[in-house]
Amino acid sequence: MTAPVVHQAASLLLCYPGDDWPWRLETVHGAVRQVRGAESALLARFCTALRTTDPLALAAQYVATFDRSRRRSLYLTYYTDGDTRRRGASLARLKDHYRDHGWLPPEDELPDFLPLMLEFAARTPEPGLRLLAAHRPAVEVLRYALVAHRSPYADVLQAVCDTLPGPAPASREEAIAIARNGPPAETVGLDPFPAQHGHVTQGTRR
Repeated sequence: MTAPVVHQAASLLLCYPGDDWPWRLETVHGAVRQVRGAESALLARFCTALRTTDPLALAAQYVATFDRSRRRSLYLTYYTDGDTRRRGASLARLKDHYRDHGWLPPEDELPDFLPLMLEFAARTPEPGLRLLAAHRPAVEVLRYALVAHRSPYADVLQAVCDTLPGPAPASREEAIAIARNGPPAETVGLDPFPAQHGHVTQGTRR
């Protein structure tokens, strides 16, 4: 399964399950069932597990999973910068990076929102994959937290991680250490990216 397909599917599945959720779920499920591969199997398993979940119950589960626990935040610079002034600079750099590649992020969502990054990767595969790889420690920390929480969303994160180059951190502790103490994720690989100016597209919205 190609990385852009995984990234687009994961972006749709990781956004808040609003009124369009049944359509979103069936669209992704239909697409991933047509493709072989470990990533597609993980995404299909997630879709199957949630097909019978009441949308209101799922919305409450989503909020409890991602919005009420700092350990499971979908905002990736939180893992590298925390609630510090550095995070503002990181967010500004991400916005500039999107625009440099001809992609206009929505104004009503922070640029480090993982579904937004995945949408960018699906639309602009080469710089998008490099951006996700630069933030891999944070993605892996979130994945470990979802596994510990026994959340079905862990399958979606695993599918995303399986598309990223290089070795995965061997443990949650290693992922946290890299995210906190390694080179700031938002500075790895961003400056050297050549700008690809062109048509500006609108990003996904939560």
